[in-house]
Amino acid sequence: MAEPQNSALSDTVSPAKRSAIMRAVKSKDTGPERALRRALHKAGRRYRLHDKRLPGAPDLVFPSKRKVIFVHGCFWHGHDCRRGARVPKTNRDYWLAKIDRNRTRDARRLFELEALGWDALIIWECELKDLETAVRTAQAFLDAPLQAGRKP
Repeated sequence: MAEPQNSALSDTVSPAKRSAIMRAVKSKDTGPERALRRALHKAGRRYRLHDKRLPGAPDLVFPSKRKVIFVHGCFWHGHDCRRGARVPKTNRDYWLAKIDRNRTRDARRLFELEALGWDALIIWECELKDLETAVRTAQAFLDAPLQAGRKP
């Protein structure tokens, strides 16, 4: 097992500045999430936001269809794209464990949603670089029959 790196020695900013940067990272109402929301709203889709009654408080909730959409950041949720596969240079062991916990939590929440009769779609941050395609994907998901075994 590799020895943990001392992040204070290899980080380019002070611990206080790093803490401020990390505090500013948002878990909801992120830029990618807002872009998808605007595009879906413009397309006539209406939704609820972050329903805490559902596992994971999904970013977009379509109650009448029993469908939800999560907008995941590639790094934070361990996507297999270039950005998501990037390994931090400092505090490596901590971040790898954190991302692994996030992925495990995400899988559990998808399973819980399915058990409750909800369908879920994950749209990755990198997919939103082509917003039109991401919106078409979301529209097709919303128009498809419910997969979780329950009817709306």
